[in-house]
This record gives sequence, C-alpha cells and structure tokens, in this order.
Amino acid sequence: MKKLIRTVPILSLILLISLGSCVSSKKFRASEAQVNKLQKDSADTHGLLNNCNFQVQNLNNEKSLLQDSNALANKNLKTVKNDLNTLSNESQLTIADQAKRLQTFQNLLQSQKDVMTNLKNTISNALLNYKTDELFVYYKDGNVYVSLLDKLLFKSGSAEVDPKGKEALKSLAKVINSTKDIMVLIEGHTDNIPIKTSQFQDNWELSTARATSIVRILTVDNNFDPTRITASGKGMFHPLKPNDSVEGRAANRRTEVILSPDLKELYKLIYP
Repeated sequence: MKKLIRTVPILSLILLISLGSCVSSKKFRASEAQVNKLQKDSADTHGLLNNCNFQVQNLNNEKSLLQDSNALANKNLKTVKNDLNTLSNESQLTIADQAKRLQTFQNLLQSQKDVMTNLKNTISNALLNYKTDELFVYYKDGNVYVSLLDKLLFKSGSAEVDPKGKEALKSLAKVINSTKDIMVLIEGHTDNIPIKTSQFQDNWELSTARATSIVRILTVDNNFDPTRITASGKGMFHPLKPNDSVEGRAANRRTEVILSPDLKELYKLIYP
C-alpha cells in the first residue's frame, strides 16, 4: 500500500510533465506557422511595393516622353505655320502674276484676232471682182484662207500661172505686203486622177510645183518677204469634197494661201 502511494505522485508528475510538453509543442508549432505567414505576407508586400515603384517609374518616363513630344509638336507646328504663311504670301504674289500674265495673253489673242479679221475683210474687198468658182476667202482657227481654184490659176497638168491668176495674186500681194507680223503658207492640192507626164511624175510633184509657182510670183514679182513664206504640196490627200463627181474634183484642184499670225509674242508668254 505504501508502495502504491509513493508510485501515484510519480505518475502524476510524469503526466504533468508530459501534458506540459504537449501544450508547449502545439504553441510552438502555431507560433511557427504564424511567423511563416507573416514572412510570406511581408514578401508579398515587398513584391507589390516593387511593382508599384516600377509602374511609377514607367509613368514618370512616359510623362517625360510626352512632354518632349509636346515640345517637339509645338515646335513643328510653329514651323508649319511659318511655312504656310510664307507659302501663302508667295502664292498670292504668284496668283497675281499669273492673273496679269493671263490678261496679257488674252489681250494679245484678241489683238491678233482683230488683225486677222480685218485682214480677211481687206482681202475679200481686194478680190471682190472674182467669182466664187474662181476663189473664196474665209477665216478658220485663227487663220485667213485664200482658196484659189485651178480654173483661175492653171491649165490641166500645168504649173504655169495664167495671166488672170497673176492679177489676182498681185492684188493679194498688195494687201499682205502692208500687213506686218503674218506668216504665209502656200499649199498645192489636186484631185485623185493620176497624172504622169514628162514634167511631173505624180500629183505630189504637180501640187508642189504649183505651190512653188505661187511663191515665186508673190516674192519675185511682187516683193513679198521670202523669209515669211513657205511652199508645200499636199497632192490628193486633203480633199474638200468627195472625188466621185466632176464638181467635187474641181473643188479639190486648188491652191490655198494660208495667212497666220506671228506667234513669237505668244511663245514668249508661254515660255518666258
């Protein structure tokens, strides 16, 4: 019994020590878990803080870039405004110059038109005694045309001008000799009937020879300036009417004296 009594306190002591040890171990593990959680929270907080600092730095960099861009844009805008003002001033001068140039051009055109219209009327009056089946005068595309038919000028297949034709050319020469700043083109034309003689191989040669005969009469016999006149042969390739009738072929056998204004002043305006 005494032995049992002594044993009980010992067991109680061992139990108390064991229980105390168990309680301390639980608290330790709980504290350790809490420390680990605090360390993790601290690490997460530092990570968030670093991320915020990084974003703040990016925002500062973007702000700096934006400020530089705005400064450059303002500088470019100022430059563009200056360029536009300069261009506007230059454009106003250019427009004024162009308007003045256009007005000069229009005045010159009208002056030349007046000259050619008066010339056409003067020639018509000078050749008033000739019939329309011998010659006719008309105005076209700024030029005056004097169309002389073969009935007035030439015998068939010949390039020698008849006396009546020479009188008509003499009257024409008086008018054009008194008119300055015009150029003269003589064009010979034939019908489509082939020709081949000892003198002319074809209609090309005949039309050219007839134009040359007119040039000689105007320059040699009537003193027209040879530097202002040109002879050309068109043959049968520019008919006024179809060559399928006697009347049509007669209309196509002609020599045209084409009077054109001197375009030097116009060229000076177009190509200064």
